[in-house]
Amino acid sequence: MGSGFSSTDHLLMARALRLAERGVYTTKPNPMVGCVIALGDEIVGEGFHQRAGEAHAEVLALQAAGGRAYGATAYVTLEPCAHTGRTGPCADALIAAGITRVVAAMRDPFPQVDGAGFDKLRAAGITVESGLMEAQARQLNRGFLSRVECGRPWVRIKLGTSLDGRTAMASGESKWITGEHSRLDVQKWRARAGAIITGANTVLIDDPSLTVRLGDDTPFVPPLRVVLDPGLATTARGKVRDDLAPTLYLHAADAKPPRDLQVDRAIAPVSGGRFDLEAVLKLLAARDINEVQVEAGATLAGAFVAAGLADEILLYIAPVLLGERARPLFAGLGIDAMAQRAQLKVVDARAMGEDQRLLLQPTSTW
Repeated sequence: MGSGFSSTDHLLMARALRLAERGVYTTKPNPMVGCVIALGDEIVGEGFHQRAGEAHAEVLALQAAGGRAYGATAYVTLEPCAHTGRTGPCADALIAAGITRVVAAMRDPFPQVDGAGFDKLRAAGITVESGLMEAQARQLNRGFLSRVECGRPWVRIKLGTSLDGRTAMASGESKWITGEHSRLDVQKWRARAGAIITGANTVLIDDPSLTVRLGDDTPFVPPLRVVLDPGLATTARGKVRDDLAPTLYLHAADAKPPRDLQVDRAIAPVSGGRFDLEAVLKLLAARDINEVQVEAGATLAGAFVAAGLADEILLYIAPVLLGERARPLFAGLGIDAMAQRAQLKVVDARAMGEDQRLLLQPTSTW
């Protein structure tokens, strides 16, 4: 897998991956997919999937190529579909256009595809090769793949911290630790998420809107705001009740909702005032959520890490000191010895104005 590909193959697949990423804010719950059609090293058509229910990348690329697709190679970042959903099968479209070779970054694990697209193409006499730049393709669609392969969304914890590892003053005051560049960057990560999770305390103390504000006309699908509120104590207040994005309240089975409460809500398992976070994530996966971004305090952030459910941490570090009485990044990790330390790797590091942004992932299971 992945060997025997030419430099042209690599270049054109890299282009297909860049195309796919252009759908990062709009394709959910579908995966991001890009397609390049080429005769040798000449690109004759390309496209990317933009929104669920609309044309897939392969169809858009074929439309751009027209008759020049005959005898060409299609480079696609995910196995072409072989089933009829809200659109027709892409494998059939490639066959009908006279494509003679398909190079895919990876197989699609979605049960209705899962090799069926490759089988249909091969049965039509098309050469199929897979595995080119698969690691990059998996990283691109890590949310979709987590939902399909693991039964839960990919979890990203967003935190802003001082140099001494503090996220808020003892009073809960936290506006603002990080600078304007960091706060704008957060909006881009929110826009790619299918849901933003917060806790009842954060709603009561910070009154966050948890909406996407990109500052321009870039299209996006508003993420679902999810409030973990065991007793439904926050439903009468807060910006999360506005109509700029949908909101879901998760609560305990014994919660007593206010009379005439008109909100989207669901029951999730709660024990000792703490949610079963794995059950919460499975509930969200059932709602076709690929990625969640956790924007909460130390207790909830720590609970996701302690449960082994944090797939990555998006950390903004500001050049300020808040002192030892301020609140920490995480609570409840139960780490008492160096041998218990949680090791992470830096996936990406870059400056955000005067702040530093780190994207970290665990080196192994928490």
